[in-house]
Amino acid sequence: MAKLLLTPENQIQRLNQLLNFVQSLEELSLSQLSKKPSDPSWNTLEVLEHLSIAYSLYEEKITKALVKAPDTDDGVWEYQPGFWNRFVIEGQRPKGKKRPFKMKTLKRFEPQLPKVVSQQDAEKVFERFNQSHSELKKFILESRNKQVNHQRISSAIGPIVKFHLPEAFEFLICHMERHRVQIEGILAS
Repeated sequence: MAKLLLTPENQIQRLNQLLNFVQSLEELSLSQLSKKPSDPSWNTLEVLEHLSIAYSLYEEKITKALVKAPDTDDGVWEYQPGFWNRFVIEGQRPKGKKRPFKMKTLKRFEPQLPKVVSQQDAEKVFERFNQSHSELKKFILESRNKQVNHQRISSAIGPIVKFHLPEAFEFLICHMERHRVQIEGILAS
């Protein structure tokens, strides 16, 4: 497995692309946003809600870790994840238009939207998504001049996987990129 070098600049650039993509989705009709390719599959709004739920499980942990992380004059961080966390991160990253390592979503990550969503429901989904992921961007920017390589947080699935802050940021961004591929597939179906 090749080395992976994480930088806040790369993460912010990719996060901006994802935020712009989601912003473009807001222009779609409610029927497009609630269209499912098949019955057990999620629609676009459900995918966005899932991403907000997943982020919410990291929010407080990231906040606490950033408060604890001392400022540094060493410049902006660069970080190389270890083998195990690199494996976990790469398992989320889409490979072209494919999503490797598909797995069943744990119950607590499943979106709980009404069977028939209203325009107001859709607006709330976008509002939650934009608020949470703009906060993620703020956190990455805030981390730039902090010693983040000593701050570890447990993943949303529990302490079996612990991330340093740069790895947590990367995992969340790869998770979004993975679901962008899913949304593109939903809309193309």
